[in-house]
Amino acid sequence: MADSEESTRTAPPTSSPDSSPSPGDAYLERRALRRGSAGPLLLTGLGVAYVVSGDFSGWNNGLAHGGFGGLAVAGVLMGLMYTCLVFALAELSSILPTAGGGYGFARRALGTWGGFLTGTAILIEYVLAPAAIAIFLGDYVEALGLFGLHSGWPVYLACFVIFIGIHLWGVGEALRFSLVVTAIAVAAIVVFALAALTDFHVDSLNDIPVDAGAFGANSWLPFGVLGIWAAFPFGMWFFLGVEGVPLAAEETRDPARVLPKAMAAAMGILLLLALVTFIAATGARGSAAVQSAGDPLVRALQPHGEPTVVSRIVNYAGLAGLVASFFSLIFAGSRQLFALSRAGYLPRFLSLTSRRKAPYLGLLIPGALGFGLAAATGDGARMLNVAVFGATISYALMSLSHIVLRRREPALHRPYRTPGGMLTSSVAFVLACSALVATFLVDKEAAFIALGVYGVALAYFACYSRHRLVAAAPEEEFAALAAAEAELERD
Repeated sequence: MADSEESTRTAPPTSSPDSSPSPGDAYLERRALRRGSAGPLLLTGLGVAYVVSGDFSGWNNGLAHGGFGGLAVAGVLMGLMYTCLVFALAELSSILPTAGGGYGFARRALGTWGGFLTGTAILIEYVLAPAAIAIFLGDYVEALGLFGLHSGWPVYLACFVIFIGIHLWGVGEALRFSLVVTAIAVAAIVVFALAALTDFHVDSLNDIPVDAGAFGANSWLPFGVLGIWAAFPFGMWFFLGVEGVPLAAEETRDPARVLPKAMAAAMGILLLLALVTFIAATGARGSAAVQSAGDPLVRALQPHGEPTVVSRIVNYAGLAGLVASFFSLIFAGSRQLFALSRAGYLPRFLSLTSRRKAPYLGLLIPGALGFGLAAATGDGARMLNVAVFGATISYALMSLSHIVLRRREPALHRPYRTPGGMLTSSVAFVLACSALVATFLVDKEAAFIALGVYGVALAYFACYSRHRLVAAAPEEEFAALAAAEAELERD
């Protein structure tokens, strides 16, 4: 039976142990996740899993826009942005540890419009990225000759069916699977780096021809100073997705304590992996040779084009890295959709959970959409560029949320405090805005596609869902508490 609008809008935020369940309690009971399923190790693994496929492929395309020096500077700046963002989100997630993640933080700081803008941007990222990775998985399966399969819709369908099925089984099982696959991928990157660094040559780093017409062009910046900015989206590929760890908050044991530690640990691992991958791949084979390769790590281990034992190991592990990111991004997208739906921003039936406490429609519907996009377009690079555009919008809004809450509510209880305070989140905000503009330098069509999707979502919110929000949802409750406290202060 459908939940009535009135019951969800007027339900009291909480109920005492002695009181009878309210209509709002019944609404939330049908939308409950399995609490206490994730600890520090699983969450750290989740943070790395979101990103690890980016070490195996994608980042190298930035060499064609900025050269070694341009991508190196872009990678450092994007690493700084993500580090600052992670520290800001660690504080915010300790304040509000719910499945809403960035939407919940922005909801309190920036109101309903800010919450929806942030949540929708995150959703664009986490729906489009798995579709793109499914295509890359198909390419890897075909290249490796696995089972004689070719890249196409049957492979994409198998990916979505198998891995969504594991998620439907339960979050604990899903995160443990993700941890194992991620460990395999990380081990392969270590093996790659050890092998590639034995053939390292400094002259290989800057072997891309110089564009003499570009301002500030030289051997290290072959496309000039502007090439640094154009390489921003590719510098992000080493870290894209790590911000999704707070989406597991409602399924975490002691989230206020565990989430900040897990996010910091994941970010530290990713920074190290980015450094060794970038230096080893370009130094072993040359920036020019790997700048457009679909498998840059494998190419770096084959100076004469002939496969070696190590290159085969890394090739198969690249498949594991893609699986880890595909699998974890499905998790993140389902939790963001679940939270937005539970609060009424999106249709409420999408947040219903199964007997195993999995948001089954939040998994199946984005999965069907992702499969449809992958099968219809086959353009993984374009979909990833759309995902990056959505990500940069969410980063700017989440950083801004940290700044606003620090200024407006300095006395708010913060179990964890961001090192550097507002300066840290301000750095993240400025760099996120710069990365957002840089997406137009790389792929204007992808940026306008994302804006179009954004426009449709905003029209839905403006005309329909903003009048039907669920007051009993945790993120809405948190924002209502802030409004009540402000009113008391005025009185």
